[in-house]
Amino acid sequence: MREGRIVRGVGGLYTVRAEDGGEYVLRAKGRFRRERLTPLVGDKARFTPGQGDEHGWLEEILPRASVCRRPPAANISLEILVVAPEPSPDLLLIDRLLVCAAQEGMRTLLCVNKCDLDAGLAPDLRQQYAASGLEVLAVSAVTGEGLDVLRERMRGELCCMAGQSAVGKSTLLNALCGLSLKTGDLSRIHRGRHTTRHAELLEADGLAVLDTPGFSLLTLEEKMAPESLQAWYPEFVPLAAGCRFSPCLHDREPGCAVRAAVEAGALDARRYERYRMLLEEVRGVWKARYL
Repeated sequence: MREGRIVRGVGGLYTVRAEDGGEYVLRAKGRFRRERLTPLVGDKARFTPGQGDEHGWLEEILPRASVCRRPPAANISLEILVVAPEPSPDLLLIDRLLVCAAQEGMRTLLCVNKCDLDAGLAPDLRQQYAASGLEVLAVSAVTGEGLDVLRERMRGELCCMAGQSAVGKSTLLNALCGLSLKTGDLSRIHRGRHTTRHAELLEADGLAVLDTPGFSLLTLEEKMAPESLQAWYPEFVPLAAGCRFSPCLHDREPGCAVRAAVEAGALDARRYERYRMLLEEVRGVWKARYL
């Protein structure tokens, strides 16, 4: 058997790139289905090459360092969350992605693309996420602003770009890596057109990054205890010890140090209100867990 990494998966066929750069199209053995294990782009795997025109076999998925649920991918070390002035940024989606990435131990970076259209968006987002420690980069695939810094952040990492459709993920990859991926514009009702249909691991100019379809829906982990959500908000952690109650949900409890920090302007009120929205969602799922 040989080893490689899954770089593409379409219609039950998986393309694995071996260490020598050769690519092999494989089918997954039936035991993957019995074990309810779905091979993912980014997976390291053992495989048996096919003979002639026959497809080979995907034999084994090696242990994963991380699993990204949306977009589905494995072994991502840096998740680049992409927003843009148009379509209007869905920051609740970004906060969901941040929680999911933190649960999997993935580092994150917020990339504000199309900054040439609105120079004020990146500073606003830096303010909203300043206390969380999230780095916010302003970039433009059109003018080239910020691309050198983004390349440096990506080097040596297995990266994934995630975000809504039409925020310019494929356009960014074209500019970063000298590729010619298909791109699309906004529809007339300002929704993104899906130009990337399947996740694919691209390697060019020393960078390794997944080109993935855009999306607008993401649910948090099922049956998450409400009090555990706060653990994925880095800005809340050092303040929790100052709360009157333990555990404190940082919602309406008296003597809450997090809420006091919001009222004092030390934490961004918009980011906090989105936390409360997610908390309410988690509460609802938690109450219904045995139904």
